[in-house]
Amino acid sequence: MSTSSSSSLQPTSQHTNQSAAVSHGPAGGSGAPLEEVDLLVVGGGKAGKSLAMLRAKAGDKVVMVERDKVGGTCINVACIPTKTLISAARTLREVQGSATYGVTLPERDGGADALAQARIDLASFRARKEAVVSGMVAAHEKMFPASGMDFVKGTAHFVGERTVEIQLNDGGLRRVRGAKVLINTGTTPSVPPIEGLADVRYWTSEDLLTLPELPTGLVVLGGGVIGVEMASLMGLLGVPVTIVHAGAHILDREDDDVAAEVTAGLEALGVTVLTGARASRVDAAADGRGVVVTTADGREATGSHLLVALGRTPVTAGLGLEAAGVELTERGFVRVDDHLRTTAEGVYAAGDVAGTPQFTHASWNDFRVLRDILSGKEASTTGRLIPWAVFTTPELGHVGLTETEARQAGYEVRVAKTPTAAVPRAKTLGRTEGFFKVVIDARTDLILGAAIIGAEASEVVTSIQMAMLGGLRWQQVRDAVITHPTMSEGLNIVLDSLG
Repeated sequence: MSTSSSSSLQPTSQHTNQSAAVSHGPAGGSGAPLEEVDLLVVGGGKAGKSLAMLRAKAGDKVVMVERDKVGGTCINVACIPTKTLISAARTLREVQGSATYGVTLPERDGGADALAQARIDLASFRARKEAVVSGMVAAHEKMFPASGMDFVKGTAHFVGERTVEIQLNDGGLRRVRGAKVLINTGTTPSVPPIEGLADVRYWTSEDLLTLPELPTGLVVLGGGVIGVEMASLMGLLGVPVTIVHAGAHILDREDDDVAAEVTAGLEALGVTVLTGARASRVDAAADGRGVVVTTADGREATGSHLLVALGRTPVTAGLGLEAAGVELTERGFVRVDDHLRTTAEGVYAAGDVAGTPQFTHASWNDFRVLRDILSGKEASTTGRLIPWAVFTTPELGHVGLTETEARQAGYEVRVAKTPTAAVPRAKTLGRTEGFFKVVIDARTDLILGAAIIGAEASEVVTSIQMAMLGGLRWQQVRDAVITHPTMSEGLNIVLDSLG
């Protein structure tokens, strides 16, 4: 890996809003002139687009190339559309259960029974998601040129050091060389070579989000974050779901009790969870209208539709990284150090493709690291505290070490754990499922991690993250005056259990 220090990309006034300088020197075999820029960004994900806009606004000549997802994976086929659909599905569930809150319709309109029979209008459900996504894409279409960058829609591949050829989406070819280069191409759904899978119709998570139809039964291969979120979404919509997961429990990294509680939430939505179940074969159903998944131990799961949610693969094929001197890891991610430098001088990688935890907020932090490095400051990815949330119903929010990880790391551990039902706000919401769990270092009284399951857990976990970043002892969080009644007040309650 490169160990040289990163030079600053100093803003120069004559660069602002000007096209890239043109050179006719050698770099690849194309007849297109070679354009020289300060920063070349290949892939417009969270880190890439943020850095490109920042440096362009500072006066650098910037070219950013994006093949097909303006704004990145998150707003097009991941976080934003998924959570938009989940929000709508939760609203459906609230309407169906509105009688428990004393809400009804006039008897002439069917009363409470009519609300209990509420269903999703698929076209409107889909339209709302598409409106949210298209609105964000349109905003990016304006922000990119407004920053002064040259935003290029096309497919790039490296033909030499820091140099790419870009096949433009609307025809034509460009060659661009960057003084600095950032690779931010992301990941794409993995489709493993399971026997028979190629012969049946299946969805990836990106396909499911287009919602061409609502399944009458869904089989989900994989019990990771994507698999359980999609299963929960479909369960909210009333679709029978079966998860087929090879691990001992879903969400492999979580503690057993956390995974068991999330499983209980899924089962309450009508989801069947098969664990220790490695899919060995997929066949079309005998009537030709669905699929049958057979596991290695002989169990079967059937459904009208199949979702393959078995992880994501880095987008590096066809990039020509060998021509740029960029090496990959054994798992196919771009090899980087803790300054996000690749093995090629002046070339960086960020986000999913660089092996960063696959969360948009982690990629955004990669941007901040690069922002500082390219401004001549010290920055590193070492020691980051990255939380995550799983938007099942109820939600899971997590930060730091699990209990298992803490014990394996040699900590003397104390665990505080309280049912979410003990939190007054949960009672007022009528959403009492789950628990609060905090892992403590018994020697220092510092918080090592937390898992929160319940309403608004994705928000509550940030309070624990801030306490950990601030080096607060658990007693300080226990004694903090937290607004009543809120879900965050559960932190007082759970830590009170320690005395």
